[in-house]
Amino acid sequence: MSVRVSLVAAARSSALLAERFDDDRPLDHTGWHEVQLAAHALVPLAAAELRYCSPTPRSRATGDALGFAPMAQPALRDCDMGRWRGLTLADVAAREPAAVDAWLADPRSAPHGGEPLLAFISRIGGWLDTRPACDGSIVAVAEPAVVRAALVYALKAPPSTYWNVDVRPLSTVTLTGAPGRWSLSLEALPH
Repeated sequence: MSVRVSLVAAARSSALLAERFDDDRPLDHTGWHEVQLAAHALVPLAAAELRYCSPTPRSRATGDALGFAPMAQPALRDCDMGRWRGLTLADVAAREPAAVDAWLADPRSAPHGGEPLLAFISRIGGWLDTRPACDGSIVAVAEPAVVRAALVYALKAPPSTYWNVDVRPLSTVTLTGAPGRWSLSLEALPH
């Protein structure tokens, strides 16, 4: 038995350059507009047997706007960034450049006092591995960081790969398989 898990990155809540760590702001005007433009392509995912979202306001709003009526999953929350929560990378790099360098270089480090990258990837992988193997489909709307972590886990890539995965708002990726055996599924757009 295998399950199909489609991950949808939440719409934006701020300009990409103003993205903040562990951001819990709701969708902004641009985010709502982007959801409306993407809805025709994403609405079919609402047919999934199970529909989830991370507990952030923008993930919930994105899922609701797409008609998913998702159930919030605490395990799909963004990485706990400790004292860096709410700051941009530029803010933190200006205040604590050595701490940022350590965090980017070592996936086990947590100079911010929050969750290490490796623990975050493992938590998201644990959520993925506990999905029911129902020969069915699941859709989950989550923060881009959660989607990146899921891809790194599913592909058994080194944690440093996380920094090389660009997940744009409202992008989707599908993983198929079962606990510990995931494959990335790329599909052509319908004509």
